[in-house]
Amino acid sequence: MLRLWKWYQNCLATHPVKTQVISSGIIWGVGDIAAQAVTNSTAKRYHLQTHDEVKELKINWRRVATTTIFGLGFVGPVGHFWYEGLDRIIRVRLKLRPNSFRFVASKVAADGIIFGPLDLLVFFTYMGFSSGKTSAQVKEDVKRDFLPALILEGGVWPIVQVANFRFVPVRYQLLYVNFFCLLDSCFLSWIEQQEDAPWKQWFKSFLPLKEQEGQGG
Repeated sequence: MLRLWKWYQNCLATHPVKTQVISSGIIWGVGDIAAQAVTNSTAKRYHLQTHDEVKELKINWRRVATTTIFGLGFVGPVGHFWYEGLDRIIRVRLKLRPNSFRFVASKVAADGIIFGPLDLLVFFTYMGFSSGKTSAQVKEDVKRDFLPALILEGGVWPIVQVANFRFVPVRYQLLYVNFFCLLDSCFLSWIEQQEDAPWKQWFKSFLPLKEQEGQGG
């Protein structure tokens, strides 16, 4: 494990962007496999309660490949430049003292307001088009999945990022985020696979009345 860590450090120092792109792709692919396993396990419990036939887990490798590409093409490169650039702007342009309350709070706020929603929007849009859906179908999927994911993640990621921006050196912040992205990719894939799950209906109460009527009709 120590040798692996040293190898990763060397790769990160020599090829930072390439290392983050490859590691993000692997992490998001593994996360999707985990999400499929979780979804299958949940379905098994439901079928046992209803005495329906229980299906064995069969990994959708096309979906895994699609999610891996998302990690390679978006999370890796965009995440790398986002965290590097965010630190530079907060530290150099705003001249805030590193690790101070305002320094950490500014980073957490910017990440939650800008990068978090963008990441969710791109993920659900990309996964929709990748599965062959039309623009109208993708729009409905985004309406269905974006708000629940944003609210649920909003209760977790700020805590994760406070620790990240306060205690983790900038060079390793991406590694820290990628570790939690393993859980996050699993969560997002699970959210997307839930489709019109009953628990999602509760979040429609946050939508304007006209939008609720549009989705209902």
